[in-house]
Amino acid sequence: MRTVLTLLLAVGVSGCDLSSFSDSQRSVRDTSNRSYYPDDDPLVEAKVQFTEGNYGRAYTLFDKALDVVPNDPAALLGFAASSDMLRRFDKSDVAYRKLQPIIGNRIEYHNNRGYSLLLRGELQGARTHFIKAYELDPANERAANNLEMLRNSVNYPKRASGDLTSL
Repeated sequence: MRTVLTLLLAVGVSGCDLSSFSDSQRSVRDTSNRSYYPDDDPLVEAKVQFTEGNYGRAYTLFDKALDVVPNDPAALLGFAASSDMLRRFDKSDVAYRKLQPIIGNRIEYHNNRGYSLLLRGELQGARTHFIKAYELDPANERAANNLEMLRNSVNYPKRASGDLTSL
């Protein structure tokens, strides 16, 4: 009986995983020199989706990026721009208000804010932001293109929403 008990005890101890009582190599590795953290994944993917014109996906991914870093200017700017493209001006206005104190005097802010106002038909407000962007960098091609787009928008006739229903 004693030998059977000793044998069972020996088999039981040999079956234990002693590594659970110490740190593994992966849990103690040094990560201080990593140049890329996976927290940037939603922001990187959101930029790709926005560039490809998938504004709904970009909106969702920029929102996830803002969950990770709430005041990230790149995520806020992308969230505002994708909100504008989805005509969610209530959401983009919140993002632009957050961006104002962070990057309010940068060309990116004025170009995007002006484009947002242009999409709403607020041409005077759009002009104000486009002019500020152009004054910050007269050589910037996007600022010049936005001013030209604004000039073309002024010449486009406005119609009531029901004007084309009889066609």
